Amino acid sequence: MLPLLSIATFLPIAGGLVLMLRRGQSTQAIHAVSIGVTGVTFLLSLAIWAGGIVPGGFAQVEELAWIPAIGASYRLGVDGLNLPLVLLTTVLFFLSAIYSARLKDRAATFVVLMLMLETASLGAFMALDALLFYVFFEVSLVGMYFMIAGWGHEDRQRAALMFFLYTLLGSLPLLLAILGLYLSSGTFDMRVWIDTPPLTGIAAMLALIAMLFTFAIKIPSFPVHTWLPAAHVQAPTVGSVILAGVMLKFGTYGLVRFALQMTPEAFTKAGLVILAFGVFSALYGAFAALAQSDLKKMVAYTSVNHMGYIVMAVAVAALTVDPKMRAVALDGATLQMVSHGLVTGALFFLVGMLYDRTHSREMGDFGGLLGGAPWLGWAFILSAFASLGLPGLAHFPAEFQIFLATLQVQPWAIIAILAIVVTAGLYLRAIARVFLGEANEKWSAMPDLGRREKWVIVPLLVLTILIGIAPATLIDMIHTTMASLSF
Repeated sequence: MLPLLSIATFLPIAGGLVLMLRRGQSTQAIHAVSIGVTGVTFLLSLAIWAGGIVPGGFAQVEELAWIPAIGASYRLGVDGLNLPLVLLTTVLFFLSAIYSARLKDRAATFVVLMLMLETASLGAFMALDALLFYVFFEVSLVGMYFMIAGWGHEDRQRAALMFFLYTLLGSLPLLLAILGLYLSSGTFDMRVWIDTPPLTGIAAMLALIAMLFTFAIKIPSFPVHTWLPAAHVQAPTVGSVILAGVMLKFGTYGLVRFALQMTPEAFTKAGLVILAFGVFSALYGAFAALAQSDLKKMVAYTSVNHMGYIVMAVAVAALTVDPKMRAVALDGATLQMVSHGLVTGALFFLVGMLYDRTHSREMGDFGGLLGGAPWLGWAFILSAFASLGLPGLAHFPAEFQIFLATLQVQPWAIIAILAIVVTAGLYLRAIARVFLGEANEKWSAMPDLGRREKWVIVPLLVLTILIGIAPATLIDMIHTTMASLSF
């Protein structure tokens, strides 16, 4: 059998190496390679999906000795938690490559960084060796740092440095936790750690605290979220899409894969505290977004809000003894990871397209744009409705499951549902100020979305609608794994 997981993981960086070795290519050829490589990687992810998963374990496992002396191996595999994120990753990188075809400034370097990020992201999600996961996890930080610093906006250097220092220093506790798990088990095999958690008592609690610190920064969760708005505002559009759509999921994925599955006893003991942080993050993110006049910063803070719901769901899963409610909570959390990537990715693309035309993101600078740019306006309105959780769109089935499980297990935490009201208000205000009302003559000649931009946005909107009205296919995949979790 073909090692599809390995081919999908390393094809992007292989394409990047080809571009590095063949200097002097035209910008058009560079972007053609980027679109071709990410497109094939997307098709490979569909082939992996077709290969299926198994209940209670990992499927399509690929394994090769890496550092035998310390028990580290090259291991990849998929289940109902990481396979949806693999599909999300390949979709967003493919669409990012299409969007980036407009870039002429140091195009080859930008494309190489983007392809490196795709390899690092896929590797992190599919790794079944903790040391291998950590390597992919750290490589992604380097790629995003250079993308922000090299192609961001006015204050990009400070934002890039802030992002890098926060996430690099924040990842060191995870390394300590991995070493503690290794010393207790003699292996870096994540399957062993999940099947038989090697740490107990105070050691498990210390490992959990270390992992929570790392993943809270990556999610990001209050109060270690402060790097996010600056990074998003200063990043280029593609950087914001990849950061929000893919890299933030390292944190929520790690919260389930590492913190919950590898230190379940400690997680249950700390569950109420983690739930409280999730509730506060959800509310804080919504109110912070409401306070913004910059569209991009507003969308960035809604990520804190939506990630807070996921933290809540994982905490609820740890606190319940009902396996059905545990599966409902984790099904909702995983579906929310996917829906957030699609919806927030679309919103960042649209804000970037608006900025390309006007060089402004301030809501007060606009008005009445829907009349002159209906594609841009209606795409933003649909994405905004999806983000606020409107039934029939992607967030609704995810958030419904999260709040259903929360109400059953910890009813007080349902207060976080108030954030939906705030989110609805902030998006309706943004729609009214930017796209409705009296038209600003300054933008009367602003062009609507072009063909390439429609190729980027329409697939995201279609997926957002499909998941909203027919989520069963994705939920069934997720549930295959979540229904078998026991701790």
